Amino acid sequence: RRGAMPNAAVSPKVMTLLVVVRDGMVLLGEKKRGFGVGFWNGFGGKVEPGETIDAAAMRELREEAGICAVDMTKRGVLLFVYDDQTQAMETHVYHASSFRGDVRETDEMRPKWWNIKEGMPFQKMWPDDELWYPLFLANKTFTGTVHFTNTTTIVKHEIREAPASAMVYGV
Repeated sequence: RRGAMPNAAVSPKVMTLLVVVRDGMVLLGEKKRGFGVGFWNGFGGKVEPGETIDAAAMRELREEAGICAVDMTKRGVLLFVYDDQTQAMETHVYHASSFRGDVRETDEMRPKWWNIKEGMPFQKMWPDDELWYPLFLANKTFTGTVHFTNTTTIVKHEIREAPASAMVYGV
């Protein structure tokens, strides 16, 4: 609904985002359906009832790219607030550099390796990615909040480096 502001009494949707980085390359997937269709992104989604956040990150990577992270670590927690969504998204951001299995396309994502030095496809990614990816790629931990209007236009944001102890549920 246009103009729907998140209700402060409504808990945010808890989400995951896992990005695989190794040998100067980052693995992103082009979203083929659902929220964010057409954007290049890490792999992730909603935490299911009874599932831990870590388990959800592993499950989503397996479902969307066909691989299992071996060395997953949490790098950040971001809160995304949309003026056209009734619920904010609390997204737990993970890093992995080692995995088992073969990367494959699924019905939801088309994976592709991108050379970091040649440039990330930011023009085809969520606009907030340019704000936090530098910290992520520099092996920093971070927290932040990003407010959007019309789903994809940033109206305000605060992203900051934070100690690993800040990487907990609830931004």
